[in-house]
Amino acid sequence: MIPPSLPADLKAALEQKLHGLARGDAAARAERISLTYRGGGTSAPITSEADALAYAGARMPATYAAVIACLNAMAAIRPGFAPTTLLDVGAGPGTASWAAAQAFETLQSFTLLDANPALRKLALHLAEATRLPAIDYRLGDAGKALADTPEAALVIASYVINELSDAGRATFADALWRKTTDTLLVVEPGTPAGYQRILDLRDQLIAQGARVIAPCPHEAACPVAAPDWCHFVQRLPRSKLHLQLKAADVPFEDEKFSYVALTRAALPERPARVLAQPEQTKAAITAKLCTPAGKLELAVAARRDKPAYARFRRLDWGDTIEAQAD
Repeated sequence: MIPPSLPADLKAALEQKLHGLARGDAAARAERISLTYRGGGTSAPITSEADALAYAGARMPATYAAVIACLNAMAAIRPGFAPTTLLDVGAGPGTASWAAAQAFETLQSFTLLDANPALRKLALHLAEATRLPAIDYRLGDAGKALADTPEAALVIASYVINELSDAGRATFADALWRKTTDTLLVVEPGTPAGYQRILDLRDQLIAQGARVIAPCPHEAACPVAAPDWCHFVQRLPRSKLHLQLKAADVPFEDEKFSYVALTRAALPERPARVLAQPEQTKAAITAKLCTPAGKLELAVAARRDKPAYARFRRLDWGDTIEAQAD
């Protein structure tokens, strides 16, 4: 399991770049950019090095943590997956590329695509200051320039499809899948709207033959019904700098995200997935599961069943479990 914190060399390089930036100004820039994103906007307001640094300082840790959580979940289902090529679409400052480099030592080729010059410039600087291999960072709109990028064994689109229209998302999903020779990972904010975008893409690509690695243990219709939605949470520690940029006083952040990992490869039967934090009482622990049969089940481990109870005590939101306790 790869830890959710930024790699030490990347964290040091980012903090060194931020060293000369006034904290108050950076925090204000980060908040303004975040408000734009939360309102359904794009990275267009990021026009300067200061903007890019403020955004990266505030958002890279959480984005990295979410992508790492997804890659860990993928690796648990397919421990033998060893991609050599990566395509990072909507790459921004390159966060998903660093996460993939940590998860897969086999990666040799990194192609990044984004339309924002300031974020591209920052990503290239950070790559030079870290151990990330030479990257091919192409400047262009993800929806339009994707056709000219090379195929890759692993394609990642993190926090990007929210910037597209409904029609644009469908076209984009097809284009992503065409560039994927093995596995595609799409990550979105863990909101009802983000989950719906993931669900639409999932259904569209399953219809084209994709199989789901995670989080779903099946290709059936999603059994989660409104007002609930499928999402997960990754906790990550906040550095002093991160606290300042987020104007926060809590030493950790809980990043909510929704995702789907799809593959062209054959898959074994996948274990059930825990869809919420298990509820513990004096008598039992109850876990909400999405099962390989495409159904939701409540699995209960009574305290009197010591082996099952001990196993359920170790369960966390997003974990997998092979079988339901009696």
